[in-house]
Amino acid sequence: MEDVSDPPFRAVCKDNGADLMYTEFISSEGLIRDAIKSRKKLDIFEYERPVGIQIFGGDEESLSLAAKIVEVTSPDLLDINFGCPVKKVALKGAGAGVLKDLDLMVRLTSAVVKSTSLPVTVKTRLGWDDHTKNIEEVAERLQDVGIKALAIHGRTRTQMYKGEADWTLIGKVKNNPRIHIPIFGNGDIDSPDKALEYKNRYGIDGIMIGRAAIGYPWVFNEIKHFMQTGEHLPSPTIEDRVAVCRKHLHKSVEWKNPVVGVNEMRRHYANYLKGLPNIKEYRNKLVTLKTVEEIDEVLNEIGTTYSGFEFEKTTIQLVNYHEKCPVE
Repeated sequence: MEDVSDPPFRAVCKDNGADLMYTEFISSEGLIRDAIKSRKKLDIFEYERPVGIQIFGGDEESLSLAAKIVEVTSPDLLDINFGCPVKKVALKGAGAGVLKDLDLMVRLTSAVVKSTSLPVTVKTRLGWDDHTKNIEEVAERLQDVGIKALAIHGRTRTQMYKGEADWTLIGKVKNNPRIHIPIFGNGDIDSPDKALEYKNRYGIDGIMIGRAAIGYPWVFNEIKHFMQTGEHLPSPTIEDRVAVCRKHLHKSVEWKNPVVGVNEMRRHYANYLKGLPNIKEYRNKLVTLKTVEEIDEVLNEIGTTYSGFEFEKTTIQLVNYHEKCPVE
């Protein structure tokens, strides 16, 4: 989730029950060129573990070299992104663009597996379009060259994030007698009920959450609690929301710098405050203020103004921030 799943976001997700997290995806070419933004994305912290670093690219040599660079930072695993559908990635032969050439996907994966001692996993989609849903063959062939787990988003590249995710093929991959690696399902999980239903129906080994966690990191503990007890946790209170939003802000400023941290945090406020009546004026303040102190003051005011407000238990709304952000 480019520009979303950075260390500040991962910190609040970890606090709220995420079991395994991944970095933003990182360009193999950027790592090799020593691009500052790409190198910065390699930052991981001990409290995040287990954590994986995700890379993407369409060239065997570049991915192999990138894997060696990643290994030096000692993540728990290395993930290859063959699922990003946005034009600037897919149409350059990386991300979901590799789905057009299964032989290339196998060569790229094999090159990464051979160049690192880290466990290698893959995230991908059902296929390029409705006529090329080749995920069952993909799973078998990538397993054969050594990946340790496969995460599947239940859409094709041409679907982007439109329509409903189709989990039937994910279930077929999981129940294929040839497949012995863990299979993780991804796409449209927006409630504990749906998570449990899909886990039971398709038999997957785990569920990957993307968009549902944006502004709502409580989703992880809510799902885990429901799976263990069959009961729903109460919705986070306004105090909970303000506290987590504040931590996200402070972590953002600490990791980036005061200017960038404040600016990039602006995309998150609407989701943290979703469901509050007449919140527009406060949101407008939050996205225009320039210092942490001013923002903290507004967050305190929101907490006081809406103290005791009861949030309705509703399905989490899955949203994209902007077209360039390849979330989930």
